[in-house]
Amino acid sequence: MAYSGRFRAGDRVQLTDAKRRHFTITLTPGESFFTHKGGISHDDIIGQHEGTVVQSHLGGEYLCFRHLLVDHVLSMPRGAAVIYPKDAAQIIVEGDIFPGARVLEAGAGSGAMSMWLLRAVGETGRLISYEVREDHIGYARDNVVEQTGGQPANWDLRLGDLRDVTPEDVGEIDRVVLDMLEPWECLGTVRDVLIPGGVFMTYVATVPQLMKVMEGIRELGCFTEPRAWESLVREWKVEGLATRPEHRMNAHTAFLVWARRLADGTVAPKPQRRARK
Repeated sequence: MAYSGRFRAGDRVQLTDAKRRHFTITLTPGESFFTHKGGISHDDIIGQHEGTVVQSHLGGEYLCFRHLLVDHVLSMPRGAAVIYPKDAAQIIVEGDIFPGARVLEAGAGSGAMSMWLLRAVGETGRLISYEVREDHIGYARDNVVEQTGGQPANWDLRLGDLRDVTPEDVGEIDRVVLDMLEPWECLGTVRDVLIPGGVFMTYVATVPQLMKVMEGIRELGCFTEPRAWESLVREWKVEGLATRPEHRMNAHTAFLVWARRLADGTVAPKPQRRARK
């Protein structure tokens, strides 16, 4: 799929009607998409610019744009819950995922975070993704291939348990991202494969998980003092004097935990709190 320019055959296009309902089609010459307001010929869209309006044969109007990656992530088939865009953005930025980075991910789930990581590391980087469930492996592979148009050469998707992984299996790793039920059980592996200064991030949904992974990081003594936070996103309705926050919002999805690998043998200064007056 092209990312810009005029629409081409094979592009995934999102059609939006006046009620902001979305319909996604893959452009195929000679085909038509049928709605309650009549059919839309794919040939009427192919060759047009993004941001144009196409009409169905009954007069319905639909705004046409290519699928963004965020649209694909939120609409693709899932074997496991996905890391939502607001949290994926935090992982990419706070995790400092850079072009050329060597990133280790577990678990791959439905492939949502894999797509963001592959885009961030670029063609010169490498992503190794572990997943313990074979059915989830299938979802992840299919979703990534559908988005990228083929199996990325720098993506190594593996069926296996991260607890069994050794440095010889993956080599030196710049960044580690975990999204699993019990990430504290894999902290030894993270310690062994992550280079000094490397960033470790994990995504956990509940307070007990958060407490256990924070305590586990501290007990190992080879990471900086971990940070934990959550991100909340609330849209606004802006219509003149009716401007106000939306009643619904994307509130808690998960906690994010961040730490960096210390050099071997280093003992970090203990965090000190201000004395109470």
